[in-house]
Amino acid sequence: MAYVISDECISCGSCEGECPVSAISQGDDKYVIDADVCVECGACASVCPVEAPKQA
Repeated sequence: MAYVISDECISCGSCEGECPVSAISQGDDKYVIDADVCVECGACASVCPVEAPKQA
């Protein structure tokens, strides 16, 4: 299952730069992950200071 970003997201952007397939982008109120592009590597989860990315 692809990762999703929960409401804990503080929009710091650290996950976006870490994604090797550019599946993460700025949404209206938090970052979002394109499930069709996500390769489930977990790189985003490893750098998030609030543990917002979670496996769906």
